[in-house]
Amino acid sequence: MFEKISSWWSPSPAADDKPYNPSDPKQNPLNPKGLKPCCACPETKSARDDCFLRYDPSEAEAKCKQELLNHVQCMRSLGFKV
Repeated sequence: MFEKISSWWSPSPAADDKPYNPSDPKQNPLNPKGLKPCCACPETKSARDDCFLRYDPSEAEAKCKQELLNHVQCMRSLGFKV
């Protein structure tokens, strides 16, 4: 209840109250270029998208599982929580 209250005698609340932003290089050293999720891992993203477009939606998830896993692994390596 009193976690956010500060006084003259106690230190001010921590400045790290900002939510985690994987695109912020200061918060995420795994992403030094500050890439946003839409621009990260273009190679695996394009392979995943091409695979999903190649197959019927009812069978695409099963046939494109490896492409999807590769893209998720790439995103996680950049610090994105996928």
